Amino acid sequence: MGARAKAIFPLALVIGVLSFLWTEFSLNFTFNWVTTGGALADGGVPQNFHLILPTAFISWGLFFAAGGDNAAFGKIFLACVFGTVAALVTIPLAYKTAAFPDFWGIALWVGIFAFILVMILIAGDWYYVAGTFPAFAAVFLWWVATGMDGWAPLAHDGANGGAGGATGLGAFGGLVSTPWAWVWFDTLVTLICGIILGIVSGKLAALLTPKPKEA
Repeated sequence: MGARAKAIFPLALVIGVLSFLWTEFSLNFTFNWVTTGGALADGGVPQNFHLILPTAFISWGLFFAAGGDNAAFGKIFLACVFGTVAALVTIPLAYKTAAFPDFWGIALWVGIFAFILVMILIAGDWYYVAGTFPAFAAVFLWWVATGMDGWAPLAHDGANGGAGGATGLGAFGGLVSTPWAWVWFDTLVTLICGIILGIVSGKLAALLTPKPKEA
């Protein structure tokens, strides 16, 4: 095994194992352990608090893009807070501006907050806009996937009941239909899980990476 492969292998191994564990944990959490009416196989319905499997990989990747160290952890954490809170404010403003079936209200407020998120760069180098944008988008991704609660009346009714099976507008044919405030909270918590996975994978990989021999 070449020197480059020896340096990369421990990180790849750790990330592979942690990816397996996160996938197993997050899917069971959402669809089997924290449900209303039993597990998914028994007709259970996920509750409003979910762990969103792919969302953690967003912040996990951002952690390494920002440097993969302790400073990167703080930088991406702040980026996730700024991005998700901007989305939290955007969603109710969007559907109050233009309700179903007009999309221009959503587009307008997304554009306004995208401008604001970039302008915050004037505050200093501590603000990592490259991490803020994916976090901002992650909230909208889950909002759209779970039926866009509050925008389409049918999705709103289903989401308030926590099931949404009658609407068919949420993920899994309406099974996962979530109030927009919970969409934000679920996304933020899952993004933080991804940052934790990043710092853990980096630390474990450092422990497993062979140290250069002293001359």
